[in-house]
Amino acid sequence: MSAETVENLKESHWGGGVPPMKSSYGKTMMWFFLISDTFTFVAFLVSYATVRMINADSWPKASNVFSSIPVPGLDHFHNLPLVFVSFMTFVLIISSVTMVRAVQEGAMMNRKGVIRYLLPTIGFGILFLLCQYFEWTHLIHQGMTLTTMPSIFAGPNGLVAYEFGSFFFIITGFHGLHVLGGVILNLYLLLRTAKGDFDKIGHYEMVEKIGLYWHFVDLVWVYVFLAFYLM
Repeated sequence: MSAETVENLKESHWGGGVPPMKSSYGKTMMWFFLISDTFTFVAFLVSYATVRMINADSWPKASNVFSSIPVPGLDHFHNLPLVFVSFMTFVLIISSVTMVRAVQEGAMMNRKGVIRYLLPTIGFGILFLLCQYFEWTHLIHQGMTLTTMPSIFAGPNGLVAYEFGSFFFIITGFHGLHVLGGVILNLYLLLRTAKGDFDKIGHYEMVEKIGLYWHFVDLVWVYVFLAFYLM
């Protein structure tokens, strides 16, 4: 193979012409981060499932733990185990929709459109965190912490699985930190978009990269929702 042929191959595949995996460096690194973060959540959820199976007789029923609407003024409503968490899940799903629209507007270089859809995405993220605050406050008020569990949440055999509170606060808290991080990143996007930075650069790829992270956070919530609230 001649030196000229080798140089042509280098130029066509590694000199900026055809990026590996048809993805930019930034998006590729975002995918690597999300895959590594997936392993952390999987480790948490597998540990939760293992401990739950070992303590099946004392594990509290989700319908007992999450039986009310933990919002001031509405916490007197009981026997509504899925109403509040369904609302939280709906909020995250809608935020994914608005994030998709922000990415689409960015692809069309529409700065006003990106701003229009980033604003509700940020708002829904903050609303989710506020709901989580109400839920945590309500459960702590009832006596559930990382190391304690009230007798009202006893399992079928009358015993209490103290591990439930530990796993609940650690896993939902870890996910909540991801949501908070996503809100901060979206605020960063909003400020840069409003300043016109991405128009000067010539693309809105940053919106797409942060969008990948936001969709990942929403997807993880589906498994957290399944583990704690449905099973």
